[in-house]
Amino acid sequence: MVEISTSILSMKKGEENKTILALETSKTDYFHIDVMDGKFVQNNTYNKMLEYSSYIKRISNLPLDVHLMVEDVKHAIDDFLAVEPNIITFHLEACKTKEEVFEIIKYIKENNCKVGISIKPDTKIEDVYEFLPYIHMCLIMTVEPGKGGQSLILETLEKIKELKRYIEENKIEIDIEADGGINLATVEDVKKAGANILVAGTAILMAKDYKIIIDELKKE
Repeated sequence: MVEISTSILSMKKGEENKTILALETSKTDYFHIDVMDGKFVQNNTYNKMLEYSSYIKRISNLPLDVHLMVEDVKHAIDDFLAVEPNIITFHLEACKTKEEVFEIIKYIKENNCKVGISIKPDTKIEDVYEFLPYIHMCLIMTVEPGKGGQSLILETLEKIKELKRYIEENKIEIDIEADGGINLATVEDVKKAGANILVAGTAILMAKDYKIIIDELKKE
């Protein structure tokens, strides 16, 4: 069963309440929180996403899927733990050593939160393999992280396939999330490749009826 994590990156200012409640009734499975620091990626959404997350927490029971695109991972984890996310995903590329990756995994788990690791389109999928038994989700970026509305990079589908093959061969229980350029034109390829959580933002929020798009994206 495919789940949908709706990115609120392009949510219209002044329409937050209406948008969040409409997404909830349209059966999105998660709210995807794109946290950018202006250093690891160009854009800076840090304070806006903290504000949105605490607002969502007050009016919705749906889980928060926090994606940290930041250099200072530990500091961001501390900030976003306050909104009690379901999962915090950090970038492999933000860590300098293997030890640091394991430290962050341990720290997030100690705070009663699930852990995800994300990799950019240029990072080799093998780089994440040794961490898979210790995490709950691997997020494959299907665009360059940093801004919404980009087109899916087709080569990243191979990465999802390789990851799927590896976790099946090694009997690892883990979700595969794909993020970037996912819409009605690309969704079938992403699902076929093996992703079971799909992040979509623009495709859903630009639609007149969120439910129609979410149902289509989830279709088996």
